Parts: sequence; structure tokens; C-alpha cells
Amino acid sequence: MNIPNYLTLLRIVLIPVIVLVYYLPQPWSYQASACIFALAGITDWFDGYLARRLNQATPFGAFLDPVADKLMVAIALALLVEEFSHIWLTIPAIIIIGREIVISALREWMAEIGKRTSVAVSFIGKLKTAVQMLAIFLLLASPAGYLSTIFYIGISCLYLAAILTLWSMVVYLRTAWADLAPLKE
Repeated sequence: MNIPNYLTLLRIVLIPVIVLVYYLPQPWSYQASACIFALAGITDWFDGYLARRLNQATPFGAFLDPVADKLMVAIALALLVEEFSHIWLTIPAIIIIGREIVISALREWMAEIGKRTSVAVSFIGKLKTAVQMLAIFLLLASPAGYLSTIFYIGISCLYLAAILTLWSMVVYLRTAWADLAPLKE
């Protein structure tokens, strides 16, 4: 175990805290859960930076980091879909969560055939993550029924994240298509 791995574990521990704080019957609960989500998002960047900078990348960290990210995003999106209970938030949430499942399966398949690096994280994937984290932060901070400027910026960012999500998925699938094509049997 090292500092980057502890930061990844901290991100997982913060997930139920985000949920519990979000549902507190307090006027500040939305903003507090958004701040905890932001802290967790910062640990995502920081653990990767430290793992590279300190040469502390481990197989455990390489496995757990994307799991923590996907759990955090999927659970936060589930909170938002439940809170807002409207199709205009559900559609981009389904796109984002669906893409994560497809790309996780693709990466697993590519690793199985020894080509994991051919589906490494791209610039579009990193941009998608940044916009997605910003969108979720803003939407967590905006209670349903209170349509503020922050909410509208958040929903706009969520749709931008969904578009980037689809774009990055196409990039990954095109990269791996030669190994996935049905004619390759």
C-alpha cells in the first residue's frame, strides 16, 4: 500500500458519505455533498499524479482506481436521477453509465488478448471526465425545484459530458475494432 492507493480507497469511502450527506434534511446538505464529491474528484487526479511522480503505480491501484471512479460517478448520477426524476437528466446519465460499462468490458477484453495499451485513456476521455465531474458537482449542489444558474450550467455540462462520452467511446471502439470485428474469427 502507498499514498496513491490510500487516496483511491478514500474516494471509495467517501461515496457513502456523499449519499448520506445528500439525504440529510438540512438546507446545506446539497452543497456539502457536492463539496465532498469535489474532494473525492480531486483525490482521483492527485492519486494518479502521485503514482506517476513517485513511481508508485501498482497493479492494485491500476485495478481499483477506475473502479472507484465509475462507482463514484454512477452513484452520484443515480442520486441526481432520483432527485430530479426527469428524462432530461436521465438520458445523459444512461449514456454516461452505459459507456462506462462498454469501455470497461472493452478494456477487459483487450487486456485478455494482450492489447490493453491500445485502449489507454485518451485526451477526449480525460476531457470527458473533467466536464462530467464539473456537471455532477454543480447538479449535486442544486436541489430539485430550485432552477438556478448553477443548475443550468450543470445540466449543460452534463449534456456536453454525454456528447464527449459518446465521442470517446467511438474513438476507443474504432481503435479496437480490428480485434473485435466478426470477420477476425
